[in-house]
Amino acid sequence: MTAEPLAEPLYRMPAEWEPHEAAWLSWPHKRESWPGIFERIPPVWAAMIRALRESEEVRLLSRDEAMDAEVRAALGGDLSGVRLHRVPTNDAWIRDYGPIFVRPADPGAACGAKVLVSWGYNAWGGKYGPWDLDDAVPGELGRLLGLPVVEAGMILEGGSIDSDGEGTLLTTESCLLNPNRNPSLDRGGIEERLRRFLGARKVLWLGDGIAGDDTDGHVDDLTRFVAPGCVVTAVEEDERDENHRPLRENLERLRGMRDACGRRLEVVELPMPPPVHHQGQRCPASYMNFLIANRAVLVPTFRSERDRRALGILGEVFPGRKVVGIDCVDMVWGLGAVHCVTQQEPR
Repeated sequence: MTAEPLAEPLYRMPAEWEPHEAAWLSWPHKRESWPGIFERIPPVWAAMIRALRESEEVRLLSRDEAMDAEVRAALGGDLSGVRLHRVPTNDAWIRDYGPIFVRPADPGAACGAKVLVSWGYNAWGGKYGPWDLDDAVPGELGRLLGLPVVEAGMILEGGSIDSDGEGTLLTTESCLLNPNRNPSLDRGGIEERLRRFLGARKVLWLGDGIAGDDTDGHVDDLTRFVAPGCVVTAVEEDERDENHRPLRENLERLRGMRDACGRRLEVVELPMPPPVHHQGQRCPASYMNFLIANRAVLVPTFRSERDRRALGILGEVFPGRKVVGIDCVDMVWGLGAVHCVTQQEPR
């Protein structure tokens, strides 16, 4: 009995370092996501926007005129490089509920063609309701931009995957195989959808995520592509830390992996920051949650002496981009950081 041939990819997910048209964000407004410290959160968004608009246009989702006024106030009245879009949301984590911008896999497709892939969203396995407005965002953006939207028929958050743009995708077993997302799909069924809608000719599976991560192990806190055939990955040197074992196991997996082009991965190690706690709860602090923009890399920092080391390593990895630290000590109390609240649109 012969196996059925794999379906050809319909689309290709560009790598994050490919040129961007814009960076998308949602203005924060859900106080329950940062209990007790919400007033400290809008300034973090303002810092990200100031760093991003030097590199590319910022497209920001805002609920109403009152929220527009909040944005203006946070930016000191300067909205240069920022375009506001009237789209209501439940929360600010646009990486996970927003669309993934892809291109047709057919090289004969129209130059510049873009498509929005809409993945179902259920707030990381039904953890935080309501999420109806967030789930509707891909369709809303498709209408705003006049771009086609395709439904993938699968729950998937953008932070759970990372693409090299050449057919290789990183993800984790702890998240994508979790029955709280797609109980009717096995590993093969999930890989088939990743192949068709993101162009993943090869999926590289890591294991568990980091402590404090309520997403069940998003890969954007663990390991990221930084160039074809090259990844940076988080390591915890302290054997007493609960992150030491899972990160060591992921490192060992990476050392034995090859990408879709047959290259053995070059693996660059990036230290973890010291543990960050709020109200006695450990938060998922990681330098890996960075965003690659056109001329900059925005990196979460945590007021630690390790910040400088992490920024230095990423500066070597991205020699043509300015590495900008974004203080995320408060932001990570929402259980996410820079990458979680941004989504790139390819040029």
